[in-house]
Amino acid sequence: RALPAAVGALCRALPPRARPAPDTLRRARFDRPQASLDFWRLLYMLLKQIHGGKWTESDAIDNQIRFVKSALWYHGYDRPEVYELPADGSAGSRELLLAFSWLLHRLGLLEQLLARNRVRTGDETSVCTCEDDLCERQKSTAETAPECGLEGRVDVRHLQWLNGRLRFQWRSLHAQHQEHCKLLHKIHLFTSGSHVDRILGHFSVTETDLIRQPENYKQLLQLLESETMQLEAFLEWKQLEPVYWQWMETVLDNTVEEESMCKSQGTHVEKRRLPKVTSCCPWADNLTGQIDRLSRDLMTLQDQLHKLVTHRKAAWCEKVKAREEELQKEEFSATARKIQESVELKLLDLTRLCAPKKNKMHGLCRLVLRSKHPASRMGFGQSTSKERVSAVSAPEVIRELQMREASLQRELEQLREECRHRLDEIAEGLDGVICISP
Repeated sequence: RALPAAVGALCRALPPRARPAPDTLRRARFDRPQASLDFWRLLYMLLKQIHGGKWTESDAIDNQIRFVKSALWYHGYDRPEVYELPADGSAGSRELLLAFSWLLHRLGLLEQLLARNRVRTGDETSVCTCEDDLCERQKSTAETAPECGLEGRVDVRHLQWLNGRLRFQWRSLHAQHQEHCKLLHKIHLFTSGSHVDRILGHFSVTETDLIRQPENYKQLLQLLESETMQLEAFLEWKQLEPVYWQWMETVLDNTVEEESMCKSQGTHVEKRRLPKVTSCCPWADNLTGQIDRLSRDLMTLQDQLHKLVTHRKAAWCEKVKAREEELQKEEFSATARKIQESVELKLLDLTRLCAPKKNKMHGLCRLVLRSKHPASRMGFGQSTSKERVSAVSAPEVIRELQMREASLQRELEQLREECRHRLDEIAEGLDGVICISP
């Protein structure tokens, strides 16, 4: 009796534009071909929202199916029957129901969709203090990539033009962001003390626009009512969720029984599944091997790092003592001081990389203007409750970003020095040519 209520709550908790009819899940339970196209479109719209992509209902069905297969493989769904389904969407509704249920459990699909589609009435900004390993990945890729010999085929003037264009666009974007921050600050400052919530104390842009244009209130009210209905359906779904998973166990049992029946009747399926998956995901064959190799290397690298640091520290202490006895000049103290500062900076970077990640912030945070009142000294945080909550202040984020900027600046200077040495080596091999550095 509770099964129709659980399926209905699940459908109502999904976004309105991607909300299926409860009868679609019932048809898929019996593997009806009429529900296949509806399920392909459902998975396409949901996965597009998860990955932040744009989608339209007029997209071709073969493109939708190709994207869904690639996204399922990316998230680790390894049931090969899905990847053998026809590209016209004429069959496989039960397999798609199993994949949809797997996404519900594995990715927290409903939670992610509710977080992405929620109505934002406050001013928010993205805050990220996580370590960005993109530079390290690019460095390792550049080290392992073979030299292609492009020195004679690349026009340096074109590269300089691209660099200048990129700098101009970056400065324009930075200026627009600064202007946006100034306008936000003016709105927060002029509306200070007007909000009902004493912790906030000021209006956001949306709230200010509602005061100036009350006719927009109806549209916002409709959005809030729709979101409230989704949240109520989600709460009902969480109460009836065990009923749904019991039903999915019966669906899976029926699938296994049909597969065993087909095998007993002599129906053999050719095992050409992995090539079909890799045909729609060209990077899939390399991705699995890289993940396995990295998982093995990470544990060994941590042990090797501690041994290497200890060994090199002892070796360098011996060398420094021997060198100090040999060099008794005035320049030694200044040189040693510079070397010590450089070593301390590198050790600081190494300590930050090896230290456990604590209080790493990532995501959207609501902007709250700092005031002199103790109740509102929140900086900008993720909650508006009057209880004591975890928040982050702007100076804290600024200090973190300044430390990362200093680290990147040191890395840039090191790369520039390496480029200078490389250019000097190249210039020494040119006879009759005078090179003047810019």
